[in-house]
Amino acid sequence: MKVVALVLAAGRSVRFGSDKRRATLADGRSLLVHSVERACSVFGDVRVVLREGERAEDLGLPAGCRVIASPQARLGMGRSLAAGVASLADSDAQAVAILLGDMPWIEPATLRLLAETATASTIVLPRHAGQQGHPVLFGREFWPEMAQLSGDEGARSLVKGHRERCVVLECEDSGVLLDVDTPEVALK
Repeated sequence: MKVVALVLAAGRSVRFGSDKRRATLADGRSLLVHSVERACSVFGDVRVVLREGERAEDLGLPAGCRVIASPQARLGMGRSLAAGVASLADSDAQAVAILLGDMPWIEPATLRLLAETATASTIVLPRHAGQQGHPVLFGREFWPEMAQLSGDEGARSLVKGHRERCVVLECEDSGVLLDVDTPEVALK
């Protein structure tokens, strides 16, 4: 089954103190480039949601990923997610993997396993050490609801509202829990 990846990267990095997407990780790549390249290694269609007016080349993103502008990004992750999902009208994928641009340590094998588990009618959630992580994969049946999201909760309300259609996938990958919110975390 085909799964499209949507990398959310339109936030303002308030807790980080500067544009964390450009923070350099230990391997020399930026946080966002690392996250997007991981997605590109697994998914054939990778779309990156950025702030309005930003371009892929300005952030050093790999060729082949498609930039989606979120004109209302300042209104919260829900609006960025809605903008990204609206871009999927031309996709024949049956599910979308919602990746966060500040989570660079998710293993490609984990992404593949999540994609293999996805269906058009389920929500796939990774869990590590008893904690729910990211990315979350939403079947195509949920896309109309996702296109209506707003606020800072992202798609949490959809997960809560459709518990019976959620598939929890236990994984050994701690990367599903690790995001970068401070410069100290980026340096690890």
